[in-house]
Amino acid sequence: MRLWLALLLIVLPAPAAALQVRVVPPAPRQGDTVLVFVAGSKGAQNVEGSLGAQHLAFFPYGAEFAALTGVDLETKPGKVPWRIGFVDGGGVPRKAAGTVTVKAGGFPVERLTLPGGMVNLDPEAERRAANEAVRMRALYDTVTQPVASRKPGGGFGSRRIINGQPRMPHTGIDYSADRGTPVVASNRGRVALLGEFFFAGRLVALDHGLGLYTLYFHLDGVAVTEGQIVERGQTVGTVGTTGRSTGPHLHFAAQLGRARINPPDLYALPVRD
Repeated sequence: MRLWLALLLIVLPAPAAALQVRVVPPAPRQGDTVLVFVAGSKGAQNVEGSLGAQHLAFFPYGAEFAALTGVDLETKPGKVPWRIGFVDGGGVPRKAAGTVTVKAGGFPVERLTLPGGMVNLDPEAERRAANEAVRMRALYDTVTQPVASRKPGGGFGSRRIINGQPRMPHTGIDYSADRGTPVVASNRGRVALLGEFFFAGRLVALDHGLGLYTLYFHLDGVAVTEGQIVERGQTVGTVGTTGRSTGPHLHFAAQLGRARINPPDLYALPVRD
């Protein structure tokens, strides 16, 4: 009898570690950056998942897997589903699902007045803006404060009313600065796009990997080339007032896939090098 028990102990596989999923922050706001950690997935290959409509691209993180994603600033507050799935080292499918509660961002409303041609676009400008939007969406789907400013940046998520007409919310942080002030990369990345867009003006987009992009709009000059690798703090251009802009400033934005997120939240993520 003891021999049979010993053989069973040898043959039977060890029980799989409990699958644990952590979402940080656990109750994100509209526009927040989110980290999803998966524990108990040792030996897994191709961990996959989603948070709402956002695909989760997982990478090894110590004994866990982690994914970086975002809650778009216009995500409806309330419960948003997540799912995780993978095949463990023993070939057994594992999966988990749940929800996170998204809170309202509490964004302000801004009322602005601009020349009519910058608000009600003529057909040519409308076509240009639509084509530029397609280019930016294609960019996002390819899976430190950036400027010395006279005052702290602000404006993310503001509901803008321009010439009395409700418009899209403001998707970045505006830093007021003199024309020609150097603009630097917030972190290491690849110059994914340079452009002259109707709304954004002269712009630089940096690809930091895992679907994370930072964007620098309304530039007067550009100091980098497409495809170039830049380091944190390296000058990418200078402050200007190109595109739809009422004065010299930097519009600094961040995207995680299609999610428009609040850039300063990236600096507070609990991630080790």
